Amino acid sequence: MSLTLYYFHDPMCSWCWAFRPCWQEIVAGLPDHMRSQRILGGLAPDTDQTMPKDMQAKLRSIWQAIQQTVPGTLFNFEFWEKCVPRRSTYAACRAVIAARRQNPGYEERMILAIQQAYYLEARNPADSHTLIELASEIGLDGALFSADIESPAVQEELLKEIEFTRKLEVKGFPTLLLEKEGVFTAIQYDYNDAKTVLHQIERLS
Repeated sequence: MSLTLYYFHDPMCSWCWAFRPCWQEIVAGLPDHMRSQRILGGLAPDTDQTMPKDMQAKLRSIWQAIQQTVPGTLFNFEFWEKCVPRRSTYAACRAVIAARRQNPGYEERMILAIQQAYYLEARNPADSHTLIELASEIGLDGALFSADIESPAVQEELLKEIEFTRKLEVKGFPTLLLEKEGVFTAIQYDYNDAKTVLHQIERLS
């Protein structure tokens, strides 16, 4: 029987950052006959425009709300003073795919590196030079990564994942869907308790 838990996310989604510890617990607790798969949903397309001040204020308030909702989630608010924010996450998504193409084991490392850079180190993963630095820091081949992140093949792969996300009518991130023999079921989650997901999976599988 085919059982897959799909996790729809974006590496620059602040709620996905908050969900990270819970997701790790969920993956560790999955039954042996089930696999998990991340899908990049692509939160915001490429742009060189500086994020409008009202959107900056909105995102700062979301970070504050997350800290209240998911205790222990850390944010470095210096990002908003030190960086020029852009509402653009596709480059970070392509970075995850480029890392995965070099070595599937580096997908998770790249996601974490992007999240730590953005939320803890006040570095901007919307900037290509930041992503190239992160690739080298986690041990990827920097030259190959630089070529891949700009390649049509990586862009095509991202667009396929975004299309899959839209086809399943995923409206926000994080989203969990369980696929059982081609049928997708939405899985409810609690940012502070992995058992909420694991109990549903046990019942559905």
